[in-house]
Amino acid sequence: MNVVLVGPPGAGKGTQAQRLQETYGLRHLSTGDMLRAEVAGGTAIGKQAKAIMERGELVPDAILINMIAERIGQPDAAKGFLLDGFPRTVAQAEALDTTLSARKQRLDHVIQLVVDNDAMVERISGRFSCKKCGAGYHDSFRPTKKAGVCDACGSTEMVRRPDDKPETVRTRLAAYDKQTAPLLPYYRRQGVLREVDGMAPIDTVARLLGNLIDAA
Repeated sequence: MNVVLVGPPGAGKGTQAQRLQETYGLRHLSTGDMLRAEVAGGTAIGKQAKAIMERGELVPDAILINMIAERIGQPDAAKGFLLDGFPRTVAQAEALDTTLSARKQRLDHVIQLVVDNDAMVERISGRFSCKKCGAGYHDSFRPTKKAGVCDACGSTEMVRRPDDKPETVRTRLAAYDKQTAPLLPYYRRQGVLREVDGMAPIDTVARLLGNLIDAA
């Protein structure tokens, strides 16, 4: 079973991917994590990617596809894989299809986590964490029991990610919508696109995803 999760930053792809990996034995593949591992390991792909990233450029599709092709051929991906954050463009989707076809594989599901952009701004921009222990909180959904004091360690040092500012989040969401919009009809024509309400509670989203996979 090979699955792609599609959704904007903050939609919960990583959380749901981890659950699906545990439930179905699918290997969760995040291109960001994979690139960092390749660079840290000093592999041929890692050396190429490092030089490109140090110049502030995007890693070319060819390198990403080669990395994914190599990764899905490893034994721990034998039951299938779950791609998170890739592909993001039609060109990447076409290259992935070509790679899978050469391996006599295909995508079984491309699942879009459908979200409301205004609600996503609130969800992402409200996040903060304890600088000392890393415990995560949210202004509306998970505030600290005592204002400004970490529930876990008692520290009063709280931090927010610079890219979680409302205006930055809106820019990221707009860029995602523009970039990914053509990807959805591409997979819809193939009959593999499914949609799940990404604004539902985490457990509900997990159940809906499971229902889709179980029905296959």
